[in-house]
Amino acid sequence: MHRARTKCAVRKRCNISTIPPRPSSLAPRPLNLADWLDYQQRVHPRSIDLGLARVREVWERMGAPRPAPIVITVGGTNGKGSTVAFLQAMLGAMGRRVGCYTSPHLLRYNERVRLPEGDVADVRLIDAFERIEAARMLAFAIPLTYFEFGTLAALWIFSRSELDVAVLEVGLGGRLDAVNIVDADAAIVTTVDLDHQDWLGNDRDSIGREKAGIFRQGRPAILGMAQPPAGLLDVATAIGAKVVRAGRDFDTTDHAGGWQWRSRAMVLNMPHTLLAAPCQHANAAAAVAALYSLRQQIGWDEPALATGVRSASLPARLQRFARAGAADLVVDVAHNPQAARVLAQWLDNEPIAGCTIAVFAALSDKDVRGMLEPLTQHIDHWFICGLDTETPRGLPASDVIARCEGLLQPATVSLFPDPEAALGSARGAAHAGDRIIVFGSFYLAAAALESNAWADGVPAEATASGV
Repeated sequence: MHRARTKCAVRKRCNISTIPPRPSSLAPRPLNLADWLDYQQRVHPRSIDLGLARVREVWERMGAPRPAPIVITVGGTNGKGSTVAFLQAMLGAMGRRVGCYTSPHLLRYNERVRLPEGDVADVRLIDAFERIEAARMLAFAIPLTYFEFGTLAALWIFSRSELDVAVLEVGLGGRLDAVNIVDADAAIVTTVDLDHQDWLGNDRDSIGREKAGIFRQGRPAILGMAQPPAGLLDVATAIGAKVVRAGRDFDTTDHAGGWQWRSRAMVLNMPHTLLAAPCQHANAAAAVAALYSLRQQIGWDEPALATGVRSASLPARLQRFARAGAADLVVDVAHNPQAARVLAQWLDNEPIAGCTIAVFAALSDKDVRGMLEPLTQHIDHWFICGLDTETPRGLPASDVIARCEGLLQPATVSLFPDPEAALGSARGAAHAGDRIIVFGSFYLAAAALESNAWADGVPAEATASGV
């Protein structure tokens, strides 16, 4: 499964029509999508190389076409994917042609680039990769990361798809993320919390400053949290963005039949979402605020907004699979402490009569202890598995335990070499009335969704943590 993520001496701009769509003659020509994805992981010596100079240079060599007349960028520690899903559903219900770029994917790389017709086809990705490679090698070779290849491919495909709106999810941070080569008409920062500290800083202020880099002067900057860090507000003010802040410029109120979105000038009655975790109304509210800020350009259709909020869905966000006479499986991509706290809140709100078993795995750059600590009172038994068989970044199960010394009771922990072993054993140990929670990484969530241990599971009502 592929889930990866200098300043140029020459500023040469050219039209893509002058560039032959072929890969470098210095390497074997990739023949299919899998070959291209493998190739991209060898082009750059590092999987992450934050900065806009390289990717912007390649984009300019390709002519730098705008992906759509209106662009909305979505950043934040958690909630990005759910907010994109709400935007896609609402804009689609309004009759707008919308393209969405998200990462990482779960089962197929094509999930990253969504068009009105569905996930993008292999042939269009390959065509985009060939054109990117040709532009990359023109005059002098520019190294690109796996994520940068994917971002440029999405932008190119969108620019050729006659879209009304492009919604772009930030991969890491914001200021130096490849998505930020496009000036957004409105930008959303959903939440700010500790994650990716090696790249973004060790406190919310530092991380907020990086995420605020997606804002633009004179354009709406939607803050989806009521208490943003000072660093985020400082940068938004310095940029001169039009700050639209939850709890000040808009807010929500829950009621039995749904919830209300309120601004200073408008009240909207909204239905409950399929994404039912406690944070989902906040994600939907930020999406509504972005569309409200762009209503002169996009239009405004209150019934369509309600339809979109009600219909938005996203896999592996507390996605439940029910089997008659057996334990339920709940799959969630929660992979940092903030997301784990949301998961713990959901478990508080959804008590069961039986036991709760957790299948957990993590990547080496994650705060494992911070992810497990909020859940210790909710889990009866831990099935800890390694991810080192899935990715070089994956932690072996023994390293997970070492990072959590003294946190978990040894009698409640079982170790497994890989996700398949842990999932199979969890299924065998659970009984009707029990619940199995799978969380900690996109890799583990993907393994659960395609595991033979759950081949006969039937998706139940959609729920999600929004993280």
